[in-house]
Order: sequence, then structure tokens, then C-alpha cells
Amino acid sequence: MSEASMVRRLAAILAADVVGYSRMMGEDEIGTLGAIRKIWSELFNPAVAGHRGRIVKMMGDGALVEFASAVDAVQCAVAVQKAMTERNGAETGHKPIFFRIGVNLGDIVIEGDDIFGDGVNVAARLESQAPAGGVLLSDSIHAQVRGKVDLAFADAGEIALKNIAQPVRAWRWGGGDNAAQPGSGPVAGRLLKPTIAVLPFANMSNDPEQEFFADGLVEDILTTLSKLSGLDVIARNSSFAYKGKNVDVRRAGRELGARYVLEGSVRKAGNRIRITVQLIDAEAGTHVWAERYDRAIEDIFAVQDEITLILATEMQVNLTEGEQARMRYSSTSNVEAWNYWAQGLACLRTGVVTKDGVGKARPLWEKALALDPNSAALHAMIAFMHNSDARFGWWDDRPTALSKSKQHLARALELDPDNADAHLFSGMVANLERRFDDSVREVRLALSLAPGSVDIAAFGSAMLSLAGIHDEAIAQIEKAVRLSPILPANFLGIQGQAYRLGGRIEDAIRVFEAYSERSPGFGHADLAIIYQQTGREEEARAEIAKLRAARSNYTVTSYAAAQFRKDTAGLEADMAALRAAGLPE
Repeated sequence: MSEASMVRRLAAILAADVVGYSRMMGEDEIGTLGAIRKIWSELFNPAVAGHRGRIVKMMGDGALVEFASAVDAVQCAVAVQKAMTERNGAETGHKPIFFRIGVNLGDIVIEGDDIFGDGVNVAARLESQAPAGGVLLSDSIHAQVRGKVDLAFADAGEIALKNIAQPVRAWRWGGGDNAAQPGSGPVAGRLLKPTIAVLPFANMSNDPEQEFFADGLVEDILTTLSKLSGLDVIARNSSFAYKGKNVDVRRAGRELGARYVLEGSVRKAGNRIRITVQLIDAEAGTHVWAERYDRAIEDIFAVQDEITLILATEMQVNLTEGEQARMRYSSTSNVEAWNYWAQGLACLRTGVVTKDGVGKARPLWEKALALDPNSAALHAMIAFMHNSDARFGWWDDRPTALSKSKQHLARALELDPDNADAHLFSGMVANLERRFDDSVREVRLALSLAPGSVDIAAFGSAMLSLAGIHDEAIAQIEKAVRLSPILPANFLGIQGQAYRLGGRIEDAIRVFEAYSERSPGFGHADLAIIYQQTGREEEARAEIAKLRAARSNYTVTSYAAAQFRKDTAGLEADMAALRAAGLPE
């Protein structure tokens, strides 16, 4: 190739490959060729055209595509994988087909219709290390799309790629939990932690009232697993979206981004329970472990301990000494109290803290606490209820509500100094009392005690953000969003706040717009502040109009009453922006 014939430029390169192509061809050559040709013509090629890409070459089992835009390349890759998930779920009587996709931004050399160079080589090597059904991005392309696409990427660390001199930092979307699976080159850097989704257990009893019993069991398993630093746990709000549905576990694993899926059933009759559980490797479609427990109802707590310990062992989670001590179930040892505990949880499963939900759960948990006054978990949750009352003004005046919350928190921590919820709620109380350093200390302790808890990551992020610890707040809410494939709307509010107060304004606009679409009447005040402070006054007034249309009584005073921020000067500036945009005092 002569120097004169070469054209060099920066481009985004997508490399795609069919997983297990040779094996499938050996099993059914005609059927495999027909299926893959159909995928190229009906799914892959239209996706590339729709994202303004140019197909450089097709290799039977793979493709190489060039894009002028990094955003187009990444969105095309994800669109293809999502379409393949739908196709695999809809096809019956045929084996599913999976792609691996690598995407890189780098220099390429163009000769005729073909392309060469390091940019192409890295994309191809990333594709070989990508998870089945997933996308592996180089750090260079991730930097270009961060904040510009509504997608969550997991850090896969540095990966050694065959014939590439330096390790490449990579980011993963979808395809289970291993960011880099065995391929042509060894993994030099940190692998992602195993990820598990615990699906709702089926209620096999004739009594529909026992739904709360089955759900409570799942809640307790999730709570215990969240204490493990070597494990990522998909958020309850996401896994519970499959409740009452006939679930293809492999598909659920792919949709939730979980390598492992735990499913089970519960039958309760009189004083006996039968619990069946099975742990499935969703990526391989194989059973890892299964067990059936026929026990007296009083043994339910021992069964939970056994299940969680076996799960950690089967997923090869390395437990620290402290985690081994915290692995035991710890909500309540009284079966009748546990029943009330589980019923109370059912009242709060919307993911949003409301007066109605808290009001229904409160008497149930107070009954549970009367039966087991030495339950740290119950003291912590009742403290949370009083803290919510103090923040939103539901029942008692704020000093009274705070006093009640602090009394229960003190008792919870006396009973169990490692109760993560108690430390988080202590951080919330400290925030309301404007003791910001205390709030940060308590939140950080909660995060260390329950590193896999999505709720603690999200609500801890809110407290860190209000205390001015912006980078840490952003990291925690991004973690919560990553582990919440089916995202609760209130997480968008927390994420938008973290971005805005942390100075990532364009990201904040994107998130608050999504928040207002999901929860009409919310997000508009923050958008109005952003627009007013950046000289977009007409847009600011339009947001205030939307806000007033949905929440006619909302005022500057309403806004200020909900703000407990360390940066008082910033708060005053925000209030001034709202006034200037037309929000009444």
C-alpha cells in the first residue's frame, strides 16, 4: 500500500462476531446459515443504517463497521444486542444466537473500501473478550459517550489484548457480569464481581395472603447478600418486575445484567414450610445448585442462613472476616414478629417513600417490635419512619419526630453496631440537623457495611450530595443506577441532583428531563434553576409553567423547606433563580 493511497482519520469502529459459530455450523450448517443471514438482513444491517454506520466487511460470522460518531457506534451496538435479546426470546424451536461486540475509537487507515490500523485491531480484540450478548468498549470511546447516552456501563478494568502492546481499560454493557471472558488473550486487570439477581419466589400455598411471606424471604436474602463486597446484587425493584410472570431465567439474567439468577418457591401450611431454590448460571443456562427444604416454620431463619452461605460459596465470593460474621440473618428471631415484618415490607415496595406506604407499614412494624424488642432491624426501620415524618411533616412536629427517630437508632446500634440501615438513617437524621460531617461519616460507614445495597448507595448518594461530597455522591448513584436495570423514578431525582450540584450540568439536564417524564411535576424546579443560571431564561420560565401546572401550590418556600444543603450560598442562588424564573415566593 503506497503512502499516497492511504487516508488516515479518527473513527469509531464496531466489531461483531457470532458466539459459537463453528459449533453451530457443525451441528446444523443449513439452519445456522439461514438464521444468521436473516439476522444480518433484518436486524443488523438496518440497525447500522439507522445509526449512520458504514459496513466495511462481512465475514459470515462477523462484521466490521465504521462510524463517524462515537455515540452512533455505541447506540448501534446496544440496539443490536437488545434486538437479539428480543429475537432469542421470541424464537421457539430454535437455539438462541448471541453476538459479542467490541467498540473502539482510534486511528484508522483507509484504502479503497477497506480499513486497517490500531483502531480496527483494538475493536476486534475487544470483541473477542466481550461477553455473549454484551458490548465491550475501550476507554477512549467511553470517554466520548459518557453523559451523552442513557446507558450504564460497568468498569471492566484493564485488559491485556492479543498483539496490543499496552493493556486497554474497558467498559461493559450487558451480557452478564464478566466484563472480559476467556478469549484469545489473558485478562491482566480486575474482573468485575459476580452479579446475582434474586427473582420473586413463587407462592405455592393456596392462601394468596402468603405472598408477603414469600416476598419477605427474598427481601431477607437480598439484605444478607448486600453485605458482601465481592458481589453485585441487582436491585429488588428491578428483579421484582418479574413477579407473577413466567420467566425464562436466561433471558431475565441478560435483561438484568446478572450472571447468576436465584429462583424459588415457598409453600406454607400450618407450622411447616417447603422452600425450593435453584441457582442458575444465566449465561451458560446451567444449574449451579438446587435444594429443597422441608422444615418447621421456626427453622426459616436457619434456612436463610444456609441459602446465603451456599450462594456465596457457589459463586466463589471471597468473604472477609467481618463479612463472615455479618452473614447471619438478623432481622428478628420471632416467627410472629417476622410475619409482621414481611407484611410491612410489602407496604413499601413501590420504591418511593410516601405517607400512605409508611403509614400502612408503621403499625405492622410496631407490632413486630412489641413481639421482639431486641430486633435492631425493626428499631432501625421504625427510626426511618420517624425520620421520614421529620423530613416531610406527616404527623409529629419535626423536633418530636427527630427525637423519636434518634431513640430508636440509639437502641438499634446498641443491639447491632454493624446494622447498615441504622447508620444510613443516622446520617439522614444528621443531615436534617445540619450536622453534615456526622452525616457523611455515618453514610460512609453504612456503605462499607452493605456495599451491595442499591438503596443504601442511592440514598447515601443523596446525603453525600447535600453535604458537598460531589464525586463520591455521583459514584454511588451511578452504581445504584447500574444495578437497577428497571430504574425507579426517584433514583433519577437523586442522580440529577448529584450531577447538578457536582457541576455536570448537561448530564443533569438529561436526567431531570427523564425524571419529569417519569414523574410529572418533578425535575422542573432544577431545570428552571439550570436554565435561569445559564442565560436560557425563556426555557426557565417554561419549566416553571410546567411545574405550576402539575403542582399549583409549589413555591420558593416549598423548595427551600426540602433543602438541607451545606452550601447555603448555593441554595440562596438557586432560590433567586427560581424567583427570577417566575416561581412565587
